[in-house]
Amino acid sequence: MQLCRESLEGHKNRFKLRVRSYTDDPDYPRFFEIKRRMNTVIIKDRARVEHCNVARLLSELSLPAGSCRTDGDALEQFRLYTNSINAEPVIKIRYMRQAYEGDSQTRVRVTFDRQLSFNVGSAPEVSFTGQGWQRHPLKGVILEIKFTGHYPAWLNRMVKSFDLHQRSLSKYARSVKKSCLLKFCAPKIPVRFY
Repeated sequence: MQLCRESLEGHKNRFKLRVRSYTDDPDYPRFFEIKRRMNTVIIKDRARVEHCNVARLLSELSLPAGSCRTDGDALEQFRLYTNSINAEPVIKIRYMRQAYEGDSQTRVRVTFDRQLSFNVGSAPEVSFTGQGWQRHPLKGVILEIKFTGHYPAWLNRMVKSFDLHQRSLSKYARSVKKSCLLKFCAPKIPVRFY
């Protein structure tokens, strides 16, 4: 639960481990991701893994010889990070996302996340269906603005026009905290209210 604690405590230099999927379709790949934060800079590495290998990778952190294609360097980094803190599956997060991306030289991506839900469990699987999903009572949406290079002037005008303020919100840490408050079979961690 080290990663959750670091997020809740607001550590400036930290990392997250997650397995992302956009569908339950077994023909669609899953993505093993490492998201690192160094002060205000975010760096994300991801490895594409076929669905048939997800459970084995999450439980053994190894692939059978000659198995489905993966992105080796990123997956090896994921294994190293996982082993260094004895990480294991804890909770699944799902939400509906609308994403918009510009095609200009300064890449900008704006996402709106709604219907944030979580499901506590340690099974090495990635699935959006099944029982046990709990909905967060969030008002509004989670807006994320991501860009590479320089912060575009038009984006600055939009932020000012809508009176937006930067806030840190970890969907994972928020879900673990909520599951503890609901007394689900979640990991026992000290919960601080901010």
